[in-house]
Amino acid sequence: MTIEMKNGRLMEKVAIVTGAGSSGPGWGNGKAAAVLFAREGAKIFAVDLVPEAVAETEHIIKHEGGECVGRAADVSKGSEVESLVEQCIQHYGRIDILHNNVGNLAVGGPEETTEEVWDRLVEVNLKSMFLTCRYVLPFMVRQGRGAIVNISSVASIRYTGYPSVAYNATKGAVNQLTQNIAVQYAPKGVRANCVLPGLINTPMIQQPLKDAYGPGGAEEMIRRRNEVVPMGRMGDCWDVAYASLFLASEEAKYITGAMLVVDGGLTCKCS
Repeated sequence: MTIEMKNGRLMEKVAIVTGAGSSGPGWGNGKAAAVLFAREGAKIFAVDLVPEAVAETEHIIKHEGGECVGRAADVSKGSEVESLVEQCIQHYGRIDILHNNVGNLAVGGPEETTEEVWDRLVEVNLKSMFLTCRYVLPFMVRQGRGAIVNISSVASIRYTGYPSVAYNATKGAVNQLTQNIAVQYAPKGVRANCVLPGLINTPMIQQPLKDAYGPGGAEEMIRRRNEVVPMGRMGDCWDVAYASLFLASEEAKYITGAMLVVDGGLTCKCS
């Protein structure tokens, strides 16, 4: 899918995008956001755990005439986050946007979830966002402006049809992390908001959720997820990317601490 350059809504902005690769063939939320931000004029500092994944995103952006520096890093490690933020400053001189897309999914309730799985999801889904915010905020404060967009989930506020206690708990914590930053840093010109995607069809859901809806594998999972959404279909990565673009842009200059739901009406339902 190709989306042509739009209106330069992020012209000359510098954006760190984490989780900027895709966890499988196709397009994930972070990859789409990095490419869309570049198409809107931003200079991208793309970060992903997998070198090949971030290299692909970097290639797409440069092939389209955009500007991108790709780096492989584990954003659940403080030393690596500190280093990548310093590299971004050295290369671009500023950071206007921090867009956090990193996240893992695990199915299971409290009895099925191991301590190892719990700790890993806390590290990846929550600690990573804390660390990137911790190291980016001083530069945004120094500039007197900045926008943080964290990808949460409707699972942070609703049960979505299967037990996923570690995922839901960490995404709920992302909401509070974001809102605490929003209030504390509002006087300093820094905004912080969340996007709460609903049922989105990306490579990340294929493996962990293929058996979560019973027999039938991935096809049955997709069918049932489409069926439960009022619009009759799951969303895609571009739906999430455009919501993120809005919150990162000057169009949202008076919006902070918001939780923008992107779910085709799913959370409006009682059952």
